[in-house]
Amino acid sequence: MREFLADAQEYLPILLQGVRLTILITLASLVVSTLLGLFWAILRVSGIPLLAGFSTVMINLLRGIPIIVQLFYIYFVMPDFGVSLSAVQAAVVGLGIAYSAYQAENFRAGIEAVDRGQVEAAHAIGMGWWMTMRRVILPQAVQIALPPYGNIMIMMLKDSSQASTITVAELALQGKLIASSTFKNTSVFTLVALMYLALSLPLILLVRHFEARARYR
Repeated sequence: MREFLADAQEYLPILLQGVRLTILITLASLVVSTLLGLFWAILRVSGIPLLAGFSTVMINLLRGIPIIVQLFYIYFVMPDFGVSLSAVQAAVVGLGIAYSAYQAENFRAGIEAVDRGQVEAAHAIGMGWWMTMRRVILPQAVQIALPPYGNIMIMMLKDSSQASTITVAELALQGKLIASSTFKNTSVFTLVALMYLALSLPLILLVRHFEARARYR
């Protein structure tokens, strides 16, 4: 235990640099996935067959390709087409696009859970499709979607470790580099696991809060 505490004191500052990047990638990709996922969801429920079909194809495509392959494609292949991104930018875009498919299904479920009677009432008083969506459906859909949205945040936090595969020095890669140079695998990866747990626990509690609110609404 004394050795672990000594190792923690020595390696923690380096690992905290990785934590900063982990949080940055998670938050930035969460914004990308939320906006893009909401876009896919609105297309999916638009009632226009062409748009709904396009959205369905994109969602299934993104869900069917592993995240790590999408990251490789964006970072290593896109430069061949003249689009060069830094490793951090590629990680944000890749994770954001990959998770937009799951966000889309989450938002779609929330939209479809809104009482159809409210939609009909909105149309009866002269609201168009977009105004009904913005003022009636989306506010309620967001509340319904909050608990699974919290779960997606937790998954994104953990999957941010995949950014290490394209050289982003986030928490997982920092731990790997320290362990490979010191051979103190037990201490280093225990620290990494504890730091991921510390980052995840507030999100887990937030999800519980949303779920409790949803049950007692």
